[in-house]
Parts: sequence; structure tokens; C-alpha cells
Amino acid sequence: MDSNLFFKKNKFKVKKLFPKIKINQDFYIDSVKPLHLAKKKDITFFDSIKYKGDALSTQGGLCITTEKLKNYLPNNLPCFVAKNVLYELAIVLKKIYPFSDLDYPDLSLKVPKVNKYKFVKFGNNVLVGQNVKIGKNSFIGSNSIIEKNVIIGKNCVIGSGVIIKNSLIGDRVIVQDNCKIGQKGFGFIPVNKRNIKFPHIGKVVIGDDVEIATACTIDRGSIDDTEIGKNTYLDNQVHIAHNVKIGSDCMIAGQVGFAGSSKIGNNVSIGGQAGVSGHLKIGNNVKIGGGSGVVKDIEDNQIVMGYPAVPFREFLKNKK
Repeated sequence: MDSNLFFKKNKFKVKKLFPKIKINQDFYIDSVKPLHLAKKKDITFFDSIKYKGDALSTQGGLCITTEKLKNYLPNNLPCFVAKNVLYELAIVLKKIYPFSDLDYPDLSLKVPKVNKYKFVKFGNNVLVGQNVKIGKNSFIGSNSIIEKNVIIGKNCVIGSGVIIKNSLIGDRVIVQDNCKIGQKGFGFIPVNKRNIKFPHIGKVVIGDDVEIATACTIDRGSIDDTEIGKNTYLDNQVHIAHNVKIGSDCMIAGQVGFAGSSKIGNNVSIGGQAGVSGHLKIGNNVKIGGGSGVVKDIEDNQIVMGYPAVPFREFLKNKK
């Protein structure tokens, strides 16, 4: 069963979308998910050898992939072979989730009713969408917008001028002024001198005791979710792209940028204006110096600095 709270879904059977695929038993598609999360009624995709390990063990019902990569998938898994995997995936996503390629205005927004949110305090000009849940003893600052189906936990403080959509937020979370959380990420596929928008059906999941300082932007996931672990603190103007996963107890200084689908471990510290490239894995207890550019994976317990980021001792040696 598809658990997507935020996007209208159309029902399709596999043969309707992939009429040329040979499949033992047709089925209604539950959702579209990455290799490691896909179940037997989900569509998945495999476009990079980097995810070979996930491909070998995927439990998906059908995979969009290339002729070369299909050999790494389970023998019994039906495959749709494509020259451009992400383009074909975007077409399928648009058909199943027709309103996920743009951030359409939430027309259900209204001034919150006091009797519905008895234990929540609101500033002036706050708007709340339908089915929004806000926990006891939370504060929502003036001119903030909480869009439909968002869930905010207990004892949270949401500042002024904040917009939250497509998000699940834990308890005791602080979001300071002018943050934007849950918007569509920067995803498109250039095809024949056109940019094809890539739908984003994921959400943002923020753990308990997280603090997000002023003017941060956190994009929702495309296929997977964007996640921030418990007790992680973000300084001002941090940007987190789609599908990024940041662990617990991390400290991220101002103007750090994370490109899409990178995974950050627990207890990681990152200095101001550092950048982390996409699809990387940063281990636990890593420290990244300010202004660094991370372009490859970093193992646990490393200290790195520079562009490209290298072990700290090597950085100092190169400076001599």
C-alpha cells in the first residue's frame, strides 16, 4: 500500500505503463521507490553502478534500467530497458503522481481555528492547510504557512515567515525565521534542448530536538525522502538538496551546501561555506573544515579540509 500523504496518485497496472514487458502476473503499482526500499508491487530504477549492492538484493516488482546494468539485478525481476533511465522514470512518475513535478499553491490554506488547535499558539497572519497536525505546546510565528497534511510534533517553535510543506517534523524542533522546508528539489533531465522536470514524490523527515537556524532551505526527496536525524543543528542559510540524509548529533555551520542524495553519518561537524557533492557517503564522527569541497566518500573518524577535501595533515603539508 502506498503511504504517500502528500501527492494525489493514479492507479495503474504494470502492463498499462509497460505493455511490452513480459510479466508472469500483472499487478497494480503501489509506488515508485529506490532499489533498497522497493517491494514486490513497487517500480524501482537502477541507473548507476554505484548502487550495484542495492540492485543485487532489491525486492521491487519491476526495474527501469539499462541493457548493461540489468545483469546486476535478480534474474526473476522484470526489467524495462531504457537508453535514458531517469527520463523514462520521470514519465512514469508524472503518470502515477500527476501533480508532483511542480509546487502548486495549497488552496486549502485557512486561518487556523482555535478550537482545533487548543494547545498551540499562533502569531498573526498564519495559514494552515487541511489535515495539518500540530502537537501540544507548539508555537507558530507570524506570517508562516503550514501546508496540507504536514505533521509537527509537540513543544516545537516555528519562527516567522516560515513555509513548511510535504514534511513530518518531530518533537521539540526549532525552525527559525524565513526557512523553507519541503519544496521541490532541483531536478530535471535535458532532452533534445529541453529540460524535462523530474517529479518529486518524497518528503522531508526531521527528527526530535533538531534546530534549524534562519533562512535554511530543505528540499523534499525525489524518490526517497530527505532526512535530518535527532539533535542535529543547522546554522543560517544551509541548503539541503533532495534525498540527502543527515544523521544524529551533527553540527552544520552557516552556508554549507549539500548536493542531492548524499548520506551524512552521525556526530559530523562541518565548517561554514563547505560543499558536499552529490551521491557521496560521509562516515560517522567526521570533521570537515570550513570552505572545503568534498568530492569523494569519507570514512569514519576522519578530519578533512581543502578543495578537494583531503586529510587535515595532508592539507597542512600542502600549505608549506
